[in-house]
Amino acid sequence: MNLPTKTMRPERPSSKWTALLLVCLAVSLFLLLYPVYVIRPFRHQGQGELRLALAMMRFRLMPMAGATALAVIAAVAYWRARAIRSRRVLAALAALATFACAALSRINIFELMFHPIDRPGFIAASAAKLDGAEKVLAIRMGGAARAYPIRSISYHHLVNDRLGGVPIVATY
Repeated sequence: MNLPTKTMRPERPSSKWTALLLVCLAVSLFLLLYPVYVIRPFRHQGQGELRLALAMMRFRLMPMAGATALAVIAAVAYWRARAIRSRRVLAALAALATFACAALSRINIFELMFHPIDRPGFIAASAAKLDGAEKVLAIRMGGAARAYPIRSISYHHLVNDRLGGVPIVATY
């Protein structure tokens, strides 16, 4: 007695390359974006997540290089396996995006974000709209005085200024 058999569609050779491309892209995006998400201004960072983000920033070069190399290999294999031009282009773009994530991970975004204030503006103390509990860094030299709200400095970390003709740096 012959029973009907279910015919299984053979796996297309390009599907494993598609999966590899997507995994490489996901790994690259995660390694690039997780530290930026965790280490951002005015956001509380837990000790564990901060430790992980800093470790990622320190050691992500090799995983990024590996993901980029695998993405290029997968894109070439996909290119050879598929005849449809638009899908070939998408595979090449995915490999290029993986490479772009690796390249962007070499830029220290935090150096760009936390730049010093070079030309601070000041108003009279009587006109300042500060909360009564707000903390400031204050300096007095001779007859000149300045106060820098910590709320403003905490983002930039440095204020380059001149007080009585003397260059100073206020930092927090």
